[in-house]
Amino acid sequence: MSNLTRWDPMRDMMTLRNAMDRLFNSAFVGPDFVWQPETLGVAMDVVENPDAFIVKASLPGIKPDELEITYDNNVLTIKGETKEEKETEDARYHLRERRYGSIARSISLPSNVKADQIQADYEQGVLTLTLPKAEEAKPKRIQVKTGPMIEAKISDRKN
Repeated sequence: MSNLTRWDPMRDMMTLRNAMDRLFNSAFVGPDFVWQPETLGVAMDVVENPDAFIVKASLPGIKPDELEITYDNNVLTIKGETKEEKETEDARYHLRERRYGSIARSISLPSNVKADQIQADYEQGVLTLTLPKAEEAKPKRIQVKTGPMIEAKISDRKN
């Protein structure tokens, strides 16, 4: 003799959800998944004010003399490298997330910069670049002239 089981659509939905949870857990949380911060590149902020662009880049572990900063054709490029520490043979890592190797990031700036006046400061792992805008890139204020000829035309329209 066989038993009849009432069909429950929610049970089928939960089975699908459990299967999706297992898929995502094994793909992104399991032992095979390693999050690589270096794939994100150099984290930076770019701020524009009327006179300059200010670029702040996080470069922990990189010495200022190991940085290569170039500006060419409105493209700013920052390159650097962190050296890997020597492993000790009697130690065993349980977690290793610090990144090593070369990093590079290029960004396009929307207007011309005075390349010979770019300033670079480095403090506590943060590179700050000040890129002064070229005169043609600065916003221009246009003065509106008033005079007897303009006032006469305005009064003629009112009549």
